[in-house]
Amino acid sequence: MDEAERNDPLRDSKKDAETAAEDRSTPQTRAPSYRLAFADTDFLLRPELRPVRFQLELLKPQMILDERGIESTVVLFGGARIPDPDHADKARTPTLAGLSRYYTEARKFARLMTERSLQSYGRENVVCTGGGPGVMEAGNRGADDAGGQSIGLSIVLPHEQAPNRYVTPDLCFNFHYFAIRKMHFLMRARAICIFPGGFGTLDEMFETLTLIQTERMRPIPFLLFGREFWETMINWQALSEAGTISPEDLSLFRYVETADEAIAIIDGWPKDPCDDRD
Repeated sequence: MDEAERNDPLRDSKKDAETAAEDRSTPQTRAPSYRLAFADTDFLLRPELRPVRFQLELLKPQMILDERGIESTVVLFGGARIPDPDHADKARTPTLAGLSRYYTEARKFARLMTERSLQSYGRENVVCTGGGPGVMEAGNRGADDAGGQSIGLSIVLPHEQAPNRYVTPDLCFNFHYFAIRKMHFLMRARAICIFPGGFGTLDEMFETLTLIQTERMRPIPFLLFGREFWETMINWQALSEAGTISPEDLSLFRYVETADEAIAIIDGWPKDPCDDRD
């Protein structure tokens, strides 16, 4: 029992849930309507309860991260299919095999950032990934190499496997709602690193750029690993020339190739005067 529970004069809800679960002796107490609402999974999963589920998915990770004292993160987005170089020969395409070098860079970058994080007792610049394979695994693995913790924000998908084994177990979260998951990626982010990837990576990249462009999010270091990949996939200059984005929007991100280059750019990024964090 924590201090808040000890100071609360009202009866503990957990005890009532346990008592109610034991009382199944009559038709009335066995009826679904008699279940305590907060302990009734069938009720909580009803379509009308979606707003409540949204709030729960927002609150649970937020409360746990607050309890762990995690104040800021460095987010790694990237493809689940990018292979570990040791297994690049099994990649689906030669291009994927070649992109395995970014697994190596993601792992090194996460290790270096986690070494810094340990100087703040693991509260600042904690590596955060989607918790899956590929680049996500590389990020969590790099943090593990440094002996530090890292966050994994997983989501339930039909084809998704279990979280990678390098995520810190009690910082591994599972989501139903993409929107809430993406909020948690950005709420503590001090830097965003985008590695080659597919639809999910593109979605995360463009949503974050849109938030920064529209000033719904403070500008932070936003790094695209792999200039050749990104300039092949997206004609940024054509968007600017067409007038669908402003030329200034191209300054929202920087290209990098290596972990060392990324860290140098993060260190040299202009400090936001509205950010009072040290």
